[in-house]
Amino acid sequence: MSPQEFVARHEVQWTRLENLLGRLIKESRNKKTPSATEDSSIVTELPADQSQPHFSEFPGLYRQACHHLALARDRHYPAGVVERLNQLVLSGHQVFYAAHAGLWTNMVRFIAADFPALVRQHVRFFWLAALLLYVPILVMGIAVYLVPEMAYTLISPGDAVEMEAMYRPTVEHIGRVRGSDSDVLMFGHYIRNNIGIGFQTFAGGIMFGLGSVFYLVFNGLYMGTIAGHLTQFGYTDTFYSFVVGHGAFELNAIVLSGMAGLKLGWALLAPGQRTRQQALLHAAGISVRIMYGVVVMLLIAAFIEAFWSSSTLVPAYIKYIVGGVFWCLVAFYFTAMGKQRAD
Repeated sequence: MSPQEFVARHEVQWTRLENLLGRLIKESRNKKTPSATEDSSIVTELPADQSQPHFSEFPGLYRQACHHLALARDRHYPAGVVERLNQLVLSGHQVFYAAHAGLWTNMVRFIAADFPALVRQHVRFFWLAALLLYVPILVMGIAVYLVPEMAYTLISPGDAVEMEAMYRPTVEHIGRVRGSDSDVLMFGHYIRNNIGIGFQTFAGGIMFGLGSVFYLVFNGLYMGTIAGHLTQFGYTDTFYSFVVGHGAFELNAIVLSGMAGLKLGWALLAPGQRTRQQALLHAAGISVRIMYGVVVMLLIAAFIEAFWSSSTLVPAYIKYIVGGVFWCLVAFYFTAMGKQRAD
């Protein structure tokens, strides 16, 4: 194929890609995103009979340009053809890279500033959810410690024996369930369990908030039962040194899940000037963003729980110190981070 035939056959595709890159670069410039491709020479008007290219065409057009560049070089086409294709490929690569860099930038900004600022903006729901979880933990823990038989109102005797085996001071790995013989398997188990509880608590908010209230209170009673039973049994060091580290992330993530669910429920109960559907959609936009942060916290909690909390090589007092640091960091994160963003 001659160079003239090659150009004639693919001219429309190259022109569409040039036009699309010009639009993408212009939008990037308007958003004040630096780009090394801000070269007006690649912006070309389409013929009158051609429709404007859609952004969804970019990957396909870009791949075709890469292929055409390889062919042009292999066939030793004139330098003008090779240079044009080379410019298209370079510009396309830089635009593609900038789009992905923007995604990572948004993720970092959300974690570093937007998430804690969002929680503070709706802090009343946070404190309500915290009360619904932590008060049952405290009340049930004290009750089971004083009246050990109360533990069997929420757990079976078999479950109690299994819990005692998991936190016996002589165990090789603290808190490991039967059938999981490695930290990696436990990591997967904790991810599934933690995220399941979080999303269950969040989704319950669609029932006018009652589901979120139920799961917060139930989980609080269950955790309090376990804590009271093992405390009464004398396994305080193994149990509390196990939970103190990851608890800063896991327990507060459950509170935030309940907060997101309560936000949904309140939108249905008190929609204000909106219809219930409009209020629910508005609240869902906020709650789902909170759940993004919850997932990150639960993944961190699962990692700590599997690879740090369960270790018997680390003395209990070290775990208490590290756990205290984690709780201080979480408190600092939600009270101080993102303040400028919120303002």
